[in-house]
Amino acid sequence: MSFSSEEGSAELKDPRIVFQNLHSVLDENIAFFRGQGSSEPARRFVAVFSLIQSHARSLEPAVHAFTSVYHVFDFDAATPANGYRSLVKVVLSCLLHIVHKGRYVSSSRRSLFFRASHNVTELESYCSALCQLRALVYFAQRLLTANRHGDLFFLEERGLSEEFVRQYASMHKGCFYGRCMGFQFTPAIRPFLQTISIGLVSFGENYKRHQSGIGVAASSFFTSGKYAMDPELRGFEFERITQNLDVNFWKAFWNITEMEVLASLANITSTTVRVNKTLSVPPHSFELPLAADPRLRVTITPPVAHCGPAPVNMRLLSYELKEGQDSEELSSLVKQDGSSLNIDLRLKPRRGPPSKYLLVHFHGGGFVAQTSKSHEPYLKSWAHELDTPILSIDYSLAPEAPFPRALEECFFAYCWALKNCHLLGSTAERVCLAGDSAGGNLCLTVSMRAASYGVRLPDGIMTAYPATLLTATASPSRLLTLIDPLLPLSVLSKCLSAYAGTEPMPQKRAEKVNTMSLVRKDTALLLRDFRLGASAWISSLLDNGRGGKNSGTDTVRKSVSEAALNAPQSDPVPLDSGVPGTSFSKKRDSLKSQTCQDLGSHTPFGTSPPGQQGALQSQDGRQQQPEDVSFFLTEDSEEGHPDSQLPLVVVPEVEEEPGFVLGPPRCPSPSSSAPQEFPEGFEPLRSDQLADMKLQTSPIVQNPFMSPLLAPDDMLRELPPLHIVACALDPMLDDSVMFAKRLRAVGQQVSLCVVEDLPHGFLSLSQLSRETKDAANICVQRIREVFHCEAPPRTQRKHRKLERTNHGTGGAAGAEPGEEPGTVTSQPSVEIGA
Repeated sequence: MSFSSEEGSAELKDPRIVFQNLHSVLDENIAFFRGQGSSEPARRFVAVFSLIQSHARSLEPAVHAFTSVYHVFDFDAATPANGYRSLVKVVLSCLLHIVHKGRYVSSSRRSLFFRASHNVTELESYCSALCQLRALVYFAQRLLTANRHGDLFFLEERGLSEEFVRQYASMHKGCFYGRCMGFQFTPAIRPFLQTISIGLVSFGENYKRHQSGIGVAASSFFTSGKYAMDPELRGFEFERITQNLDVNFWKAFWNITEMEVLASLANITSTTVRVNKTLSVPPHSFELPLAADPRLRVTITPPVAHCGPAPVNMRLLSYELKEGQDSEELSSLVKQDGSSLNIDLRLKPRRGPPSKYLLVHFHGGGFVAQTSKSHEPYLKSWAHELDTPILSIDYSLAPEAPFPRALEECFFAYCWALKNCHLLGSTAERVCLAGDSAGGNLCLTVSMRAASYGVRLPDGIMTAYPATLLTATASPSRLLTLIDPLLPLSVLSKCLSAYAGTEPMPQKRAEKVNTMSLVRKDTALLLRDFRLGASAWISSLLDNGRGGKNSGTDTVRKSVSEAALNAPQSDPVPLDSGVPGTSFSKKRDSLKSQTCQDLGSHTPFGTSPPGQQGALQSQDGRQQQPEDVSFFLTEDSEEGHPDSQLPLVVVPEVEEEPGFVLGPPRCPSPSSSAPQEFPEGFEPLRSDQLADMKLQTSPIVQNPFMSPLLAPDDMLRELPPLHIVACALDPMLDDSVMFAKRLRAVGQQVSLCVVEDLPHGFLSLSQLSRETKDAANICVQRIREVFHCEAPPRTQRKHRKLERTNHGTGGAAGAEPGEEPGTVTSQPSVEIGA
């Protein structure tokens, strides 16, 4: 259900208005339905409105307390954005949806066409969502008091970060993937997210049953009907898939956009460009001049990590044909893949002069999926609007090629572009790096590696929603991974473990198959899925056409969310309650959906006795399984640890309102008694599908070339001007805010722009709505600023090997004046290998 964005934005600015309107609507509806007797619909309406009211009364003081302090964590006064603001905004957005649904119920409940079952089921879904959000608010309170100096991240290996992962594994998330899908985003995005969720669960059902891609796609289409008709079933399946399936499933699903049919359709609707070539650059060494002393040259060696030397693939896009782009030398590098259907009906033009600018692009995809083909639609628009050649790098993907392979290939491609810019239609007077998500991370690390090698740095960087800390460290914005349909924590951790090289590689059995056997098998499964899909559609239509009368087998439809109304873990917490311990290993008795009869059974989380829940390590503190995956940041006693270099922000003292406690004090040591997760009398809804998120410390994620936020100050000072475009509702928002703060603290030029109401990955949705198009235009404007803004000359230091060999001399690496410049085979001063 949607509402006016202008009205919603006005109400979100003042939480008191939201709560006043909510209580008014709830009181009026409770009074009305209590007077309607003991009918089933009236009972359910009274129960759900009463429970929503109890949740709201407990949330109200917490929300008011956050609004008084969350400005401390902003980047600056002109950029009011951080994870605490985002969490409060999501809570208020959920309450606004309830207010508008409650008003609709008040105005329509006497109508003959009022669908009582449908409306109460939707309210129950939002009630379940509000219960889970309440748990996140309690967790954010503890982060607020546990984090030191106002930092957004809990930079400790154990403690709250470990506890959040443990809580995430057992908390119910299906309510956010059914009727409440994408409620926090702009209304124009929600239909797309619902389509993605239906496609995902249909794809997951057929993923291992077919051996050909066309079989999976066709069967997914025929089985999607039941998920479109039943939001509860869709939410249940979505949660199951995100909890348990491995990274190879996500690679396959996200790469659907790489299919020839979909790619051709996207190319037809996107901007037409003159040049769209896939290049394969051979792994040959070459030399570049040092930025500090052009008389010396550094040897750039090809990537070798994990896979050995191999060609690096990249895509060249240009709106107009420019000098050098049709040269024989470039044509010898073209890889004929027949991937794009690019119809250009314009007359054959003459070659234009080379551009002064060059844009090098690194695509997103969690380091595990997608290529430049998936990002072609908005890159073609950029090539037109900027009139600039764009070189998008198709780096190798994890888990087959983990860190640092992607970084090596991207750096090699960047250096190759500098040396061969004449082939790309550019003089490279101004060079900009651009990337989104994982590509934003690579933009930063490639620049850091260029500084380490001593070669020319880009003139600026534009990153969209970058990942700067590749750990499972808790932060207020990362709490949103519980509700985000595009970035669930379980999926995010699988992608990061694959990039870190700690994701186990599945062993594939070699089977002798032929084309006819594949066709016969997929055809049989396809016909069965068609029959089942048609049956599901017909059954759903018959169920909807039975009218409003109750029958012996179908009284009023029970939803998964109705289980929250009678479950003991959802009881409201009194305002004057303390924070004693609770246990979430209770059994739940819940009502079952007709489609999923087992949704109400909740398995106890863990088998540990009280006080030892979630302890996945042995008593001596070591991990039981060395192959388990974790991205926790370990304590580092080395000099210059990034903990001491984060900007210091002092949180002002806040008077606690009645019934609100900012959080229990941080546990001083693992041996002391663990603080309780939630106040007495409250427990979030639990899932019977536990996520497989095992914990193990992986030191490689602390490498600054993998997590730039952990880089020392001297490395950050060498970065070029940086423009960050982030999303207010993105779980990775705190990555952008804290990285911008660190750069500002060391005196680097940085800007941060935060767009509202859009999900992570909005660049790939730029053609979907006006809001996503406007956000993509902001990225274009930041790139244009890099090209046209004359920055002051940078004093780039010499290559680090030269600093050691040429210390105290004015010559070049020990060379006497007049001697020929030498050649240095460069190695970075910070190891980037495992």
